[in-house]
Amino acid sequence: MAGRIPQEFLDDLLLRTDIVDVVDARVPLKKSGRNYTARCPFHDEKTPSFTVSADKQFYHCFGCGAHGNAIDFLMQYEHLDFREAVGELAGRLGLEVPLGKGGPAPATARLAAVLEQAERYYRRQLREHPAAAEAVDYLKGRGLSGEIAGRFGLGFAPPGWDNLLQALGDGPERLKALQEAGLVVARDGGGHYDRFRRRIVFPIHDHRGRIVGFGGRALGDDTPKYLNSPETPLFHKGRELYGLHRARAAVKAAGRVLVVEGYMDVVALAQFGIEHACATLGTATTRQHLERLYRYTSEVVFCFDGDRAGRQAAWRALEAALPVLEDGRRASFLFLPEGEDPDSLVRREGPERFAARIGGAQPLPEFLFETLAAEVDLGRMEGRAELAKKGRALLGRLPRGALRELMLARLRDLTGVQDLGAGGGAARPAPAPPAGGMSLVRRAIACLLQAPALARTVDDPEALAGLARPGVDLLVALLALAREHPELNTAALLERFRDSPHRGHLEKLAAQGHIVEGEALAREFQDAFLRLKAQRIEQDLDRLLAQARLAPEQKAELDALLREQARLKGCLGGG
Repeated sequence: MAGRIPQEFLDDLLLRTDIVDVVDARVPLKKSGRNYTARCPFHDEKTPSFTVSADKQFYHCFGCGAHGNAIDFLMQYEHLDFREAVGELAGRLGLEVPLGKGGPAPATARLAAVLEQAERYYRRQLREHPAAAEAVDYLKGRGLSGEIAGRFGLGFAPPGWDNLLQALGDGPERLKALQEAGLVVARDGGGHYDRFRRRIVFPIHDHRGRIVGFGGRALGDDTPKYLNSPETPLFHKGRELYGLHRARAAVKAAGRVLVVEGYMDVVALAQFGIEHACATLGTATTRQHLERLYRYTSEVVFCFDGDRAGRQAAWRALEAALPVLEDGRRASFLFLPEGEDPDSLVRREGPERFAARIGGAQPLPEFLFETLAAEVDLGRMEGRAELAKKGRALLGRLPRGALRELMLARLRDLTGVQDLGAGGGAARPAPAPPAGGMSLVRRAIACLLQAPALARTVDDPEALAGLARPGVDLLVALLALAREHPELNTAALLERFRDSPHRGHLEKLAAQGHIVEGEALAREFQDAFLRLKAQRIEQDLDRLLAQARLAPEQKAELDALLREQARLKGCLGGG
């Protein structure tokens, strides 16, 4: 398992990266005072509300609320995961991303190179090998044109045990790479053989378009009918989706993505102009699949056979979808007529009717309640009780929000059970913000996030520890971190809290604009800190004065606190 990226590397990466350059390369920016502005790339707007701060190395949209550092921007804009975004920024600087505990990084560049060579080899064999006529006839019989086969990079693995091995396996290092990439298999008795033989080969790309593996469709009666590359350092079946990298623009245009079961379905649908489809790779839909898909669109339509096996597969997809169905996301199910698959159906009835089927797919809530209700006798109390029990357990997996409440209301209507337990209760309302504007703690944190160097102006950050005010522990932690690492800017300081429950709160404070800057900002921070320190002293004085008798050391503590209180009143102008 790959280790975590060392924090020191992330600090250095964000300090050496200029977020203005990163954003401007994708979204043209205009200078506006100290900041840069543009129309937000994450929502439609007519007037610019998207701001990039060179000082904070932070972006924020006042329209939709999107915000973050350069890593976050690439994750949102390029639809990358965290490690990929870090790799993208590191590549711009000529850096190699190290790994922490967990062992050395796999030689992914070596594997990527051999996969690309194999892809070129397979494509050439489809054009040139004498046995490829069988593959060409099969593809033509499925209604595929040479143009669509070329677009998807289809190839041919000739019959025989070592064709690829002979073509690419030159030396022990190359042989090792071929085996690690899943292209050749070690024999029990020694030696190796090609994994793909007498098969039409489909290159599998990750969502960024890099080849990570292959799928092979057997010709004749060879088994298994479909064969995928094994798991490798580059290829993870539970993460990748066939055809997604090609479908991104079409998915955005259609407003939905269609998930089918096979790569031939994806290619055939594209042949007929339905290009917003992708396929799982011999595995059930995973949460990772769905999180990736929902980065591109708000609606996922699953396409399955209408038979018992298809509905069972659909139910597994429903269970995977429930935890990620935040408000604004939708999932639907398209069940095909018996004996049909997307490939055959689109050829038989045409793309317009097939597209109409996609638009009329059954929404997930309907499929869920229809399936559960079919398993019980709603005319009996026991049946309604069983439905309440099963439904409550399933709906408890949904994120809190309007969809969950509406589905719980539907479950109450079906069963007559009003109390569905704590797991199905309404979300607690967020506490109202305190009156009177920003608290002293929030003021201090906001100033510190705008200028982390302010932490060096504090001699005794631990003086606030133990103060009974919300957020004080977070302020103390920020002060300690910024003092220990004085080189950190706003972006790098926030990155330290990526996995913290405080992250969202800190980012909102960092996104807020401040009227004061420079020396005025330092004075505002000092004022907030000193007033908090005065409150801590008052808290300690109350504790001591509440006691009937004081020990000698407690009397000494009381005298010291009174002297410090008098000093602070002088610093604060007697306030």
